Amino acid sequence: MKTKSDEIEANLDNPEILEKLYRSDKKGFRTEFEKLRPGTGFSEIIRFWKVRLEYDKKSDTVKMPSVYEITTVLAAGIITAVLIKIPDIFRTGIDENMFYLKNAAIIIFTGLTLYTILINRVSEPGKIIYTLLAFLVPAIYINLLPSSDPGASVILACIHLPVLMWFIYGIAATGYDTGNLNKRADFIRFNGRLAIVYVLVAIAGALLAAVTIGLFDSIDVNIEKFYTRNIIIMGAVAAPVAAAFISDKYPALVGKTAPLLAGIFSPLVLITLAVFLATMLTAGKNPYKDRDFLLIFNIMLLGVTGIIIFSVFEAPVLRNQKFNAGVLLILSLITVITDLIALSAIFFRLGEYGLTPNRLAVLMSNILILINLILIMIDLIRISFKGRDFKIVEMTTVKYLPVYMAWVIIVVFGFPAVFGMQ
Repeated sequence: MKTKSDEIEANLDNPEILEKLYRSDKKGFRTEFEKLRPGTGFSEIIRFWKVRLEYDKKSDTVKMPSVYEITTVLAAGIITAVLIKIPDIFRTGIDENMFYLKNAAIIIFTGLTLYTILINRVSEPGKIIYTLLAFLVPAIYINLLPSSDPGASVILACIHLPVLMWFIYGIAATGYDTGNLNKRADFIRFNGRLAIVYVLVAIAGALLAAVTIGLFDSIDVNIEKFYTRNIIIMGAVAAPVAAAFISDKYPALVGKTAPLLAGIFSPLVLITLAVFLATMLTAGKNPYKDRDFLLIFNIMLLGVTGIIIFSVFEAPVLRNQKFNAGVLLILSLITVITDLIALSAIFFRLGEYGLTPNRLAVLMSNILILINLILIMIDLIRISFKGRDFKIVEMTTVKYLPVYMAWVIIVVFGFPAVFGMQ
């Protein structure tokens, strides 16, 4: 019976198999490979792998952040936390709910973009001026829109603004190299991992809040209102900066969690979506007549599409790629069917009740998502049946991003002008 050491030695001239052996059991591979001695014909290969394994071993250790990194995270986090408290600091008299609706996304992505510029030591005046204008223009514009009794078009502009700010943050995060598709793909992958870290940070923050409020409550000091209005709100908007730093600084740790979650959640979402559609048919729920149900239907559609995209970018790391491609293909197919149902309901409501900003926004969003899902599904068919690499679906997704960006710009800047602001 061949040992792992024998298997490694027998495949020294086969880099593909060596790589598979390494990825299947990195620790065991490292232990066995260290026993090998350079032999005739394979000395350079063994030296190469030993250097690589030594480097990987060093990279697995947790490195302490530098003073500059800590200062950068604190500066970006504090600025973000202070900005979210503008209504309290300056007593503007603006309704807090409208202030948060208009400005929360701008403030959060300001913190993330500031962190990115500082941590990457961006010093070119052109890039800094471009970024400043890219944030100032939407911030001034959105706050000039009516806050008292805003119309549907204004609300839609506020709802779509976070997506626009995400695109602007993405330009800075990709090093302003907007034409580089690989950097776009890395940015999407980074966002998935940032979201995971943010959730973990949020859970830790929630536990700390519960313990703190509970401790003070035990001595008859009620700090719940103060803590909620200040610490929790400020922490919630500053936490993405901390999450971005952790994702940047410790990619090996975060990178192991994201693919695992993608592999677990994709089949679960597939089962849930299939059961939901079957239950919807038997329960008699009707998206054609029930406006609230149609809204929930569309929110679910957005969520599932996000999970598909997240899973597509993490699937290449998983072992059983063919199985994962199959799961994502079926999930994409069911989501396309769901989108078609939603679209037919929207067209029905357009015919019955006429065109409104809300219906137009939902209609176009669903059409854009449908096209994107069909393109992803075609690529997943190629992966499942023609042995293509997951890279093709990644490239398809990142090439489609400008389409979403163009539509978001139309909603944010065009809808209030075309449909009126009240």
